[in-house]
Amino acid sequence: MSASTTPSSESLERDAAALHARHDHSHGKVDAGEIAIGVIIGRTSEFFDFFVYAIASVVVFPQLIFPFAGAIGGTLLSFAVFALAFLARPLGTALFIAIDQKFGRGAKLTTALFLLGTSTVAVAFLPGYETIGIAAAVLLAVFRIGQGVALGGAWDGLASLLALNAPENRRGWYAMIPQLGAPIGLIVASALFAFFLNTLSAADFLDWGWRYPFFVAFAINVVALFARLRIVVTPSFQKLFETRELQPVPVHTAVKAEGPRIAIGAFAPLASFAMFHMVTVFPLSWVFLFTQETPVRFLLIEMVGAAFGLLSILASGLLADRYGRRTLLAITAAGIAAFSGFAPQLLNGGAIGELTFMISGFILLGLSFGQASGPVASSFSLANRYTASALTSDLAWLFGAGFAPLAALWISSQFGLIAAGAYLLSGAICTLVALWMNRELARSASDKQRAAKA
Repeated sequence: MSASTTPSSESLERDAAALHARHDHSHGKVDAGEIAIGVIIGRTSEFFDFFVYAIASVVVFPQLIFPFAGAIGGTLLSFAVFALAFLARPLGTALFIAIDQKFGRGAKLTTALFLLGTSTVAVAFLPGYETIGIAAAVLLAVFRIGQGVALGGAWDGLASLLALNAPENRRGWYAMIPQLGAPIGLIVASALFAFFLNTLSAADFLDWGWRYPFFVAFAINVVALFARLRIVVTPSFQKLFETRELQPVPVHTAVKAEGPRIAIGAFAPLASFAMFHMVTVFPLSWVFLFTQETPVRFLLIEMVGAAFGLLSILASGLLADRYGRRTLLAITAAGIAAFSGFAPQLLNGGAIGELTFMISGFILLGLSFGQASGPVASSFSLANRYTASALTSDLAWLFGAGFAPLAALWISSQFGLIAAGAYLLSGAICTLVALWMNRELARSASDKQRAAKA
């Protein structure tokens, strides 16, 4: 097939660019505030999907899909299916980068978000085990893999564009903007589930009430698609691609050129991700399975904690610009290591203990998570930054988040809450080691440059 007849999104991109040309004004640049809005909407959509599925993995799927395994076993199986999306994400990145190169950015993003929306809304129509037997679990796994492939393809480069447009003295502030999607997504997802759990009977919730958040996730994905396309197809974003500053390269090319930095970037945020699950998915499962507390009350506590987390992420931008992103990450990793020593006692300390655990945990999480991706991603060469950043994000989620709920719940159910503290400590140690390795790698590269000049 000739180039002239190859299906492409170029006409879509030209039309959208022309439609929104008035927003580019005479200088032809995208305003940083517009990029930030696109980034926040996109990340909120992604995290909302994440939390809707995660909450359902605790309060719905063990009873609906895995009733034969018991409460703890069903939750562990739900978390195993939860992990499938993170295994599929790198495959999605490789597939959709090829689509990007062949058919255009608009085609890539539209296809990925259509797949994400379809896979998400399909979960809302899923029959239970009592209706179709083990096929319910198979379908759930298929839809979850579809979500993972789509999330790998949903990387739009907006976070990299935002970083490239950041003033030298405001890089920490701009680095935290994409992370705001996490607490916003958690607050909305928790509020939806809390509403339906509180207003419906247990039978009605398990029959149809839990399905509505998945419909909302589909609607948010549609909004996110148009918000992100609005930025992606603007002339200034296209110009960045033309100058190869954000040009997608094949996965093997990025790995060959940036392999060590990609690996370090995957492990640098482990303290953040370990804390992320210690204050979101894991405590909900622990409270639901091992206490008499209602999930509604704890979801409300999570919403309060997430509000503190949002403020803490904002604070991380100011602190990082003043003291340095690596310094802030190292200090917060040490803080998380210290927190791991008394986190189990707080979580097991009744209402006051839980609230203290959640608020202090979210404050630490916000300070750490707000800068988790900045230091390593900024070291990628411009030619490889688009693909390398996508791969780093995929691998960080895989190693830090994919199996975290499963691992934390299993070890805690076997050895008690103290084991969850040990899990949190291991994440903090990994972050400190990765930051040290990143510094040594940068120092080695700098020494080589000086030697070459001499």
